[in-house]
Amino acid sequence: MRKNKMPVDYTLYLVTDRGILKGKDLFSAVEEAIAGGVTLVQLREKSISSLDFYNIALRLKEITGYHGVPLIINDRLDIALAVDADGLHVGQEDLPVREARRLLGEDKILGYSVSTAGEAVFGQQNGADYLGAGPVYPTGSKDDAAPPIGIDTLKKIKHSVSLPVVAIGGIGAANMKEVKASGVDGVSVISAILGSADIKGSSGKLADLWKG
Repeated sequence: MRKNKMPVDYTLYLVTDRGILKGKDLFSAVEEAIAGGVTLVQLREKSISSLDFYNIALRLKEITGYHGVPLIINDRLDIALAVDADGLHVGQEDLPVREARRLLGEDKILGYSVSTAGEAVFGQQNGADYLGAGPVYPTGSKDDAAPPIGIDTLKKIKHSVSLPVVAIGGIGAANMKEVKASGVDGVSVISAILGSADIKGSSGKLADLWKG
């Protein structure tokens, strides 16, 4: 577990995807999302050079740091360390979670993607600080997304561990209440915010639905 015990607010977790921004500037979009209520930001880039990833991460760290929102880097431990991001998120096909913890250090946030209770327990035992569980519903945001796990499996995952669990996959205003009722600690969204014409408004609506 992290030695730094400062609490992290997982309630509205934004994962970036420049492909659905429809020409909008990523940095402005993230600022709008934070202004609406996003509490955590993950930078996810799958098909750009390491230099471009580094430069984007560096700028985004300035923005999130200014607003007091943690920045998590998806997959790329080297980028996370290079820009002194607040944490790293790894999936089942990425760097093993135990190795990620060893290299990242104890004071950073480490997230781990899971789709079963067994994977959740493994993540907890091997150094994860939180779990990203899903996809809960069908999603078009990831081409390689696994079949949806549904609410029942989401509940099993949450009940199998003591770590914070963030639900991801096809989540938006229409199903926010159902997801929250499962007992999870937050929701991770991409298109429900970044695919909207009104990013700040959509972020605010989701934040209000969670609070309500």
